[in-house]
Amino acid sequence: MGKVVHFEIHVSDMEQAKKFYGEVFGWTFEDWSEYAGMPYFGATTGSSDAMGINGALMQRQGPPPEQNQALNGMVGTMGVADYDSTEAKILENGGKVAMPKYALPGMAWQGYYLDPEGNIFGIHQPDQNAK
Repeated sequence: MGKVVHFEIHVSDMEQAKKFYGEVFGWTFEDWSEYAGMPYFGATTGSSDAMGINGALMQRQGPPPEQNQALNGMVGTMGVADYDSTEAKILENGGKVAMPKYALPGMAWQGYYLDPEGNIFGIHQPDQNAK
């Protein structure tokens, strides 16, 4: 076993985070706070017949990550159909470039971003012509 089945993104400003991930990736949210005993919103990331997992936004329990510190955790990468338009949405909604778009030759375009909370995430567009 060991398949990843759920993720959590720790946030300080829940409404800002819901808006960011909703606008950029089309995620929807359901309030599960009563089960978690803290602000906790389940995230549906796509249709149930598509590959991938769902997760949640949860109230941050400590200070946010400091900029330029070494990564201490796990980075989630979202598959996208159009890298450039997704990057534009990220930037329009308060995200920042952490590592610019680069080619995985013959496979895909990849890059990393910071959400408005300072959390890092990746986006990945399959493209056999990437170079």
